[in-house]
Amino acid sequence: MYAIVDIAGQQFKVAKDQQLFVHRLQGDEGASIEFDKVLLVDNGGKISVGVPTVSGSKVTAKILSHLKGDKVIVFKKKRRKGYKKKNGHRQYFTKIQIENIVA
Repeated sequence: MYAIVDIAGQQFKVAKDQQLFVHRLQGDEGASIEFDKVLLVDNGGKISVGVPTVSGSKVTAKILSHLKGDKVIVFKKKRRKGYKKKNGHRQYFTKIQIENIVA
């Protein structure tokens, strides 16, 4: 059984006991959260497609940790002009584990 869920503006294909990294979510570590924007549910070959979401279905997950991703370096340069600019950032992520999918 799997589902396609909209989490923080991105779509993810999730299954039970799967761990994934999503954009930073509100909530403490160990807290349980629910996602009700379920776009598609496959329950043993029976596929339910939402218009735009599947009514009555939800996905529950547990927040495992909040962390930062790898550093991304942004380097801009214009040749022969003496223009160089170096910048970087680290994206904030939340690691979650899918606990249950209710179709």
